[in-house]
Formats: sequence, C-alpha cells, structure tokens
Amino acid sequence: MTSNIDTKTAGYGALLLRLSLGILFLAHDGLKFFVFTPTGTEHFFASLGLPGWFGIFVMLWELAAAIALIFGIWPRLAALLIAPDLIGAIVMVHIHNGFFFTAKGGGWEYPAFWTIALIALALIGDGPCTLLPTPGRKAT
Repeated sequence: MTSNIDTKTAGYGALLLRLSLGILFLAHDGLKFFVFTPTGTEHFFASLGLPGWFGIFVMLWELAAAIALIFGIWPRLAALLIAPDLIGAIVMVHIHNGFFFTAKGGGWEYPAFWTIALIALALIGDGPCTLLPTPGRKAT
C-alpha cells in the first residue's frame, strides 16, 4: 500500500485537529459549568443512574483534556483517554434519540464523529507546537 500523505504539511493538519478538538472540549465543559451548572450536571448524571459526583469528575476530565489538547501536553494520550467520555455520552444519553444531533436530546452523530476525530488524532500524532510529546512517541 502506498502512502500519499504530504509529510511537509501533515503535522499542521494534526495541530489544527488537536486545537479544534481542545477548543470543542473547552466549550462543552463550559456548557456544563456555566449553563447547566455543576449542581445541574450532578443531577443529570444521577438521573442516568450514575453517582452525581461522576458529573463533576467528567467536567474535570473534559477540562483536563481540553488543556492537554490545546497546549500539546501528551496529546495522543489525552485523545485516547477522553474518547470513552464521548462513547459514554453516546451509550448513556444519545443513542436512543436517533442519528441526527438536531433530534430532541441530541442524536449520536456528533459525539460519534468527535470520538472518531480523537482516535484519528491519536493515530496521526501530536503535531507541531507540542509542549510535552506523548511518551514513547515523537512529535509530528
């Protein structure tokens, strides 16, 4: 199999993907903090049958992932570690709402794409402007 990847610009694609994923997590976490509030997030998680404190844990997890992705702190690892957050959102919240995210309660299309983008970043590499490359990996 031949590769047609442009090695001169591929790293910048990884950087763009990493930054956009990090900014999205920052916005997603901000929604939980500023709109739903930490208390509301706890209540929502409890309504799913999960411990309420897990909502706060997820908020912190998403904030840590956002910071790691934006600043390039072990980005490949950060992408892999936050992907289960979105898989959980699909399974626990969105799967029964249908495919399209415009459905009431939001469908599973958007978190599924977001999960795939995180896995793609983990496969592609950290990209340039990485503060701490993922251990055992060379920054691209």
